[in-house]
Amino acid sequence: MKITKAKTAGFCFGVNRAVDMTQTLAKSGVKVATMGPLIHNNQAVRRLEAIGVLTLSDLNVPDGYEVVLRSHGVEKQVCEHFEKAGITTHDATCPYVKKIHRIAQKTGREGKTLLVAGDANHPEVKGIVSYCGSKVFVFNRPQALEDWLNIGRNRQKSCVLVAQTTYMLKKWQESVNITKKLCTDCEIFDTICRATSERQTEAAQLAQNSDLMIVIGGRHSSNTQKLVDVCSRYCKTVSIETVKELSPELFINIQNVGVTAGASTPAFIIQEVLNKMSEVIREDGMSFEEMLNESYANQPKVFRGAKIKGVVTGVSANEVTVDIGTKHTGFIKASELSDDPSAKVEDLVKKGDELNLIVIKPNDQEGTVELSKKRYDAMEGMDAVVEAAETGEILTATIAEAVKGGLVAYVNGVRVFIPASLAAGRNESLEDLVKTKQEIKIIEASKEGSRRKVIGSIRAVKDEKNNELKEKFWAEVEEGKHYNGVVKSLTRYGAFVDLGGVDGLVHMSELTWEKIRHPGEILKVGDEIDVFVKSIDKENNRISLGHKKEEDNPWTKLENEYPLGTVLTGTVASITKFGAFVKILPGIDGLVHISEISHERVEDPNAVLKVGQEVQVKLIGVDFEAKRVSLSIKQTVEAPAKEESEETAE
Repeated sequence: MKITKAKTAGFCFGVNRAVDMTQTLAKSGVKVATMGPLIHNNQAVRRLEAIGVLTLSDLNVPDGYEVVLRSHGVEKQVCEHFEKAGITTHDATCPYVKKIHRIAQKTGREGKTLLVAGDANHPEVKGIVSYCGSKVFVFNRPQALEDWLNIGRNRQKSCVLVAQTTYMLKKWQESVNITKKLCTDCEIFDTICRATSERQTEAAQLAQNSDLMIVIGGRHSSNTQKLVDVCSRYCKTVSIETVKELSPELFINIQNVGVTAGASTPAFIIQEVLNKMSEVIREDGMSFEEMLNESYANQPKVFRGAKIKGVVTGVSANEVTVDIGTKHTGFIKASELSDDPSAKVEDLVKKGDELNLIVIKPNDQEGTVELSKKRYDAMEGMDAVVEAAETGEILTATIAEAVKGGLVAYVNGVRVFIPASLAAGRNESLEDLVKTKQEIKIIEASKEGSRRKVIGSIRAVKDEKNNELKEKFWAEVEEGKHYNGVVKSLTRYGAFVDLGGVDGLVHMSELTWEKIRHPGEILKVGDEIDVFVKSIDKENNRISLGHKKEEDNPWTKLENEYPLGTVLTGTVASITKFGAFVKILPGIDGLVHISEISHERVEDPNAVLKVGQEVQVKLIGVDFEAKRVSLSIKQTVEAPAKEESEETAE
């Protein structure tokens, strides 16, 4: 078995600088604390703790301690806090990260929007964001950037694009292309660390010539996980933190092994792994691989379609490794774990779990076997689905994707096709149902032959429920009964309200006592509204509804509360050549005749009044039958005294 180590594996310049700075301070007698883990490697952090270095989880620094700011930087406010508290700090922030801080600070001062390609929860990105201010958009996927830029107003913004130093090169290039295509004003800075890009390029080349890649580094190290993603495109890839996780089974039938490590992985850990892989277990020179082949020689081979049990030995974002009790290394792709497309691998299984599995593809030459939990579950679930088709039982389905002609869903691991005509209403989108759970009925299920056919319907469940609601409604409805309904649609003459399976019409005249031109002035689709039944037409399944209440009738209020002579405050609603109409109550406009506007002669009402003006008016006449109101402005003020003539004065 040939072992090849990548030249760039291990500490990068920035990490090496941070570790050297911290060790030098500690060994010189300084009480040292680091703001969070200095680097993302538990073993390296423990070595620092062994020489007295504290790892802070918050801003409370013990008396007498000086603080080292970690290699991936800290938030601006953290630095300001230490400075204000008079605590001595040593800045071990990587120079490449410092450069991004300066770009972010300048972007904030100029009022531009900073676009950051990276993990929003990573300490490095949090630090970058803190130096810019509020105008920041962080994205981890190029698609998220494209979605953001496709919002019209965002395209016009003046932007600056940067990347987390450990961001994947391929994703960065995609992001740059999207930005150039969609953004009209964006300055682009390639801030990916050169050591990171070289490490990823070298790892990809090594993986292409290897049967197995071992990536050594911390579980929380961003650049280590990027290496895992890069290598896994070309060959089987395993991520480990220490030599203890190195399993002999990994090397069965493996000829070429590549080894690389994240930028925060110490050299001593890399060497331990290399030594373990190279050591000879027995004096006669039998290696891991030879011992395992001998021990498994008499075990039965697995075959396609076999049902077996396996114990989970490793979990990563892309797959799960499983011990199936043979010389094979079993693995389950993330897509073969569950029918829920939104489920994360780490939420579905953990080390030590025993799983029921189906063999998809054994490979004796490579010593691997591809397995599926999802297909095993589907085989078991098919019987339940067939039974549901016969009994009409309602099942809960997970909608996986929208395809041509309908939806693909899964029930108990069984693939179900839902035609578009049985999935959504006329104005509903199939895409809106993806990644949701829906109640369905199985209308056809066949497990005969090699191709299983299962067809489901969402509308069948909805129709059944609606029919039940309708029957119940018509059995209980009566005039005068109140309902809390939901506005379903608006027309020029009224609003249709869903009463729970049945729609009723509230005519525009029944919505409010005020004068409106369209129901949309006071309602919108989706509003909840209290209504009562005015009339019922069961033959034609029609319901007329009312909404306005008699106790709110402004004419009743006017008659009971405002006698003639009452002075009110009103608003000028409209002006005509013979006077002005003034709104005194919701739904009641009274006329101020031109002769009642002022004690002085008024030729044109527009010369003294304007629409929207608030005025004092006196109630001087009401015709309740004709619903007419007469008002006076001039009677609310005292008439001016007439001037005496000069002769009378003498």
